[in-house]
Amino acid sequence: MQLSNHDAERLAKEGVDSLQRGQSAIARARFETITQSGRANAQIWLLLAVACRADKDSFAEEAALDQLLVLEPQAVRGHIMKGDCRAQAGDDRNALQRYEIALLIAGNQEIPPDLRGELQRAATWVAQFKARVDEQREKKLTARGLPPERRSARFQHSLDILAGRRRIFVQEPTGYYVPELPQIQFFDPADFDWVPAIEAATAAIKQEIAALLTEGSKDFRPYMQAHTDQPRADANHLLDNIDWSALFLCENGAVSDDIVARCPRTWEAVQTVPLPRIVNSPTVMFSLLRAGARIAPHTGTHNARLICHLPLIVPPNCGFRVGNEVREWEEGKLLIFDDTIEHEAWNDSGEDRVVLIFDIWRPELSAREREEIAAFFADPALG
Repeated sequence: MQLSNHDAERLAKEGVDSLQRGQSAIARARFETITQSGRANAQIWLLLAVACRADKDSFAEEAALDQLLVLEPQAVRGHIMKGDCRAQAGDDRNALQRYEIALLIAGNQEIPPDLRGELQRAATWVAQFKARVDEQREKKLTARGLPPERRSARFQHSLDILAGRRRIFVQEPTGYYVPELPQIQFFDPADFDWVPAIEAATAAIKQEIAALLTEGSKDFRPYMQAHTDQPRADANHLLDNIDWSALFLCENGAVSDDIVARCPRTWEAVQTVPLPRIVNSPTVMFSLLRAGARIAPHTGTHNARLICHLPLIVPPNCGFRVGNEVREWEEGKLLIFDDTIEHEAWNDSGEDRVVLIFDIWRPELSAREREEIAAFFADPALG
């Protein structure tokens, strides 16, 4: 069948008018005439699918949607309608796939107001479907003798990711990356033989920082400082802001003799840990987070080290997230984590929070690897 441009435009207009009047059969006939002529674009196939749906012909609707998605694979509405067809046919797995594709595409483009409700409907369907699958999975695992209380932490973590309760986070250093190291968010302090000694020194360390704080926080300075020779691309609200401030015993390998002299027990305690004594390391500091302050999600510079927090002054309503795990600081209980995995911190209390922070070598690195990495960092030209 041959149609002129004029005839195709006329039929399309008549089809749209018929749809608006609720005359789906007439609209469908107009759009089918255009598709049979070979002149249909993606919009015509979509309109035909809408007319077929109104005509309660799901088979024809899905056939039209398949043609639409060949011409326009990024058609959000087309994927949602295709998902509807699969759900109606009882094919939930393919319905899920179509809805998730639609939601993924929509996240990268401006969505017209008339489509937002459809996207919310798709998102609700996806959430409810995953909840049903998760419930069935839980029942089957329990029947196999694996209720939640009998599961290992790692296995439960995998189920949480599968169910969408947790995201996957990986090491994303901003500078140097050592490959093939385990992707661990928080390390178990029990795996480090030096931990009991430094935790036992908590009272003495707290006494030293408390004495300094009685003199005020004048020795503290903003942890993030602007440098004219190192312009920042972001606009971090904590830049040059004392809400997150630090008092350094050792900064990027440079020892502050004055602070060390005033905090001898603190300095003595950290000498028992495997500090990475390389250029720009170690760093040992008291970190002060003021009441109401929040440190935005960020990642560290390299993954040859781990970061340790020894909590000293911890008011309630403070939190710390590394990857998909949130913990609260407990006075005297060391936290050891990989700072190249996205992390953030907050203080929702009315008092300041203070922790001692220092870095250590990754335990998986051999003595030879540590020497190689130290040699690498020793020459700025190599970076």
